[in-house]
Amino acid sequence: MRAAGCVAEEALSPDHNWKGKQNLKKESYDVPWSASCAVHVEYGWQDCQIDRFSPLFSQVSETREGCRARGRRRMECSWKTVVLLVCASLGVQYTAIRTLRDSMSGPCQGTYRCQSRHHRDSRWRALCDDSWMPVDSPRKHILLFATTRSGSSFTGQLLNQHPGVFYVFEPLYHVQQAFTNSSSRLRRTLDRRALLGAYRDLLLNLYTCDLHFMENYIRPEPQDHVTGSFFRRSSSHALCTPPVCLDAGDVAASVTPDETWCPKKCGALNLTQASMSCLSREHVAIKTVRVPEVGDLRILTEDPRLDLKIVHLVRDPRAILASRMMAFSDQFRAWKIWNATGRQPRYVDLTQITSTCKDMAASAETGLQRPAWLRGRYLLVRYEDLAFNPRDKATEIYRFVGLEMEDRVRMWIEKNTNSNGSSPSEWNYRYSTTRDSRATAESWRLRLGFDIVRTVQNLCNDTLALLGYKQVHSAAELRNLSHSLVEHGTFQPITW
Repeated sequence: MRAAGCVAEEALSPDHNWKGKQNLKKESYDVPWSASCAVHVEYGWQDCQIDRFSPLFSQVSETREGCRARGRRRMECSWKTVVLLVCASLGVQYTAIRTLRDSMSGPCQGTYRCQSRHHRDSRWRALCDDSWMPVDSPRKHILLFATTRSGSSFTGQLLNQHPGVFYVFEPLYHVQQAFTNSSSRLRRTLDRRALLGAYRDLLLNLYTCDLHFMENYIRPEPQDHVTGSFFRRSSSHALCTPPVCLDAGDVAASVTPDETWCPKKCGALNLTQASMSCLSREHVAIKTVRVPEVGDLRILTEDPRLDLKIVHLVRDPRAILASRMMAFSDQFRAWKIWNATGRQPRYVDLTQITSTCKDMAASAETGLQRPAWLRGRYLLVRYEDLAFNPRDKATEIYRFVGLEMEDRVRMWIEKNTNSNGSSPSEWNYRYSTTRDSRATAESWRLRLGFDIVRTVQNLCNDTLALLGYKQVHSAAELRNLSHSLVEHGTFQPITW
């Protein structure tokens, strides 16, 4: 998709505030879906980029024709008109770029101490009080890197239970929604790496506790830094307890915040208070399933402002498919028909599982190669190992990220790995974290038909072998739960 630019070179009339010349060079740019406008007052030039399919394209084209030179002392078309037309349709790309310049340094120098320019901004004034903010305390930046329906909600809650962790559940959801404008069709056709730059920018800003940066993506746009549309806010203790939730009282300390209690009790989320809560905690942990491969995170691992630890969670692709079929019925309707009838529909989308296998294998192989930028920063965890031995694996994860295992975490593990069902006050069913972990790990074997299992094994053969998952060769072997399909003792997580 091509965009057009406007060109004119005129000397400005004396009544203009700018000095010098305004140069608009005619060029073409590859700018998908959006328009962008950058005005540099100090240099006296203006760059306009407009998508040719934008409703403003024809208007700006007509305006541009009127911008041709008719003398050295006067322009028929005011630059203000052009700026107004272009900026009326600013897209997310420009918004992110515009904001990134101010947010790269974070609200405070380094991560903690204030910069003078932020004192002038009232939204940061409360955050930049050196009398209470930590300066020398080493902050851990933890990323739970996973794929959809791999057990990441459960694993993320292991980190969320630590009182010193500021945990955010899938913030990249807002980026995807903003770019695709809630269009499922566009979301399916969008290249999975088209949003990586925006993803990394948001992660960096969240790790430096600038939650205001999310205002670029949350829809509807927050007013006065307050939003009621923060995705799964209830999954974070920090966002459901003081100072963010002033009405929580002692309730939040005694119960797990759930999908109904937190929004009703706490009201809309104040992002300034959320930033304060983040800065007051020792560590930041983020869970995401939207970054395709661990190699896409290299920029963050090499950023000197971060001490990033990546917990790479993987799961048997056959189990992932079975879970997705239950959680996302509409998207996996063809698979469900196949599973019910035993006949493969011609329109079934095999890439819904092959892309997952490819990404998991590529990331695991990158870790196994032990590149310098991942040394000491990467831990590979199989969900099945965590489900079979939750306390031991949780201890391993905590040791890797540099956190102490507290009694509160141990109690949560005991409660949430030995339950046969969820009470009404537990988490939303799609993201439930309460279960009999041992039974859940391989329950997919009772739900998937052998024909689908055999197909997935053929498609993901290399991934299964790499991660230590055994294949089955008959329906009887598939249903025999006394024989585990998870190899023991041959797969060693990488913790160097």
